[in-house]
Amino acid sequence: MVVYEQKMKENDSSVIEFIENVDNLKKREDAYKLLDLFAEATGFPAKMWGPSIIGYGSYHYKYASGHEGDAPLAGFSPRKAKISLYLAATDPSRMPLLAQLGKYTAGKGCVYINKVDDIDVDVLKEIIQSSARYFQETYGS
Repeated sequence: MVVYEQKMKENDSSVIEFIENVDNLKKREDAYKLLDLFAEATGFPAKMWGPSIIGYGSYHYKYASGHEGDAPLAGFSPRKAKISLYLAATDPSRMPLLAQLGKYTAGKGCVYINKVDDIDVDVLKEIIQSSARYFQETYGS
């Protein structure tokens, strides 16, 4: 039997040091804006998850397949191409809120933005709060 080792784990790496190592100045500035916005929206401090995700709070999930692990309630990563926002993909209130967000693209579980100036930060705050609530209600706090 193969035991799956979760790669994305909360760790004690410095969030500020990670942000300071972001090459693109504008992405670094946006990361600091998001740092405060996510903390305010979730009520949790920023923690590094894996080498490149800044996450807030946590929940424990367990799928029918037996796979289980821990993940942040919400998070983001200032990646080279775009800023990835990690939010609840299955939250029913997500789509109506995304319609008001501004300029973004979305993948299966992530929302991608080029820069914070492209979006309505008040709407993003609502999405973050909704995502955190959804995970807490679905998986327990």
